[in-house]
Amino acid sequence: MLDRREELQRFKQDIDLVQYAAAAGYELDRRASCRSSVALRHPNGDKIIVARDPEGHWVYFSVRDAHDHGTIIDFVQRRRGLSLGEVRQELRRWLGTGRSPPLSFPDAGTRLPSLCPRAARDFEGVRDRFEAMRPIAGRHAYLENERSIPPDVLGHPRFAGCIRTDARGNAVFPHRNREGICGYELKNHGFTGFAPGGEKGLWLSATMDQDTALVITESAIDALSHFALRRAVTYRYASIAGTLNHAQPELLRQAAASLPPGGAVILATDNDAGGDTLLATLRGVLTGFEPTVQILEDRPETRGADWNDVLRAA
Repeated sequence: MLDRREELQRFKQDIDLVQYAAAAGYELDRRASCRSSVALRHPNGDKIIVARDPEGHWVYFSVRDAHDHGTIIDFVQRRRGLSLGEVRQELRRWLGTGRSPPLSFPDAGTRLPSLCPRAARDFEGVRDRFEAMRPIAGRHAYLENERSIPPDVLGHPRFAGCIRTDARGNAVFPHRNREGICGYELKNHGFTGFAPGGEKGLWLSATMDQDTALVITESAIDALSHFALRRAVTYRYASIAGTLNHAQPELLRQAAASLPPGGAVILATDNDAGGDTLLATLRGVLTGFEPTVQILEDRPETRGADWNDVLRAA
């Protein structure tokens, strides 16, 4: 007989939350999934991201409700309205430790991916390495020559302190969460990387008192490209670096909430299938801000293009 604490740990670690959600009617969104997180949608409109933390616990968050996150215990309580005792009875059936015959996952589960636990974080090491890097001082060979980012954009006050370079000449884009630097992207010819021990937060431009809008892009290079094309000096920028992780929806809501009254959030995603999906997800994340903040779209006209494609073709 398991004691209560040990049983709770087994629920969190041993019951595959992706499979459990599939049994509850959620379907895999492959375009928004990767090796470390899985996106699932329910016919009722709910969308969740499932991952495994460094301790091996299955965890989730809802992209539509900042308060809806946690372990499988929270997932069951929120969606079925059960007490903790009732949740124990429900989950014991999936562990095979209850009085009823053990349940098995649906055949559809064989099509669902296995998740790798997220690596242990070393934010202090990330910050130390980042502090040793140099600001680009308005010039960077890769960004100028291959990405066509003008030097005056790289040196603009909007991006002061937002781009650095390391000993290998990579362009470095710092990510921040509530506590500060939590990771950084690395970009160079034929190379994309991320800080070991880090985690995606948001890459953010500088903010100014006269700002009227927040532009959300899929990459920092897209943000620089958008600024180079639009030259809107009252726009601040945020990049998620690809698909959303468990922490980014709340960070985006905080960024939107920091806009002055009457401001706008501009969704500047790529004009492709992935951008379509992300656009819908971002609208869900930002539900509740209208009408005090306008939610607008600004996407490349050509299907398949991102903002850097537009800049390089200009």
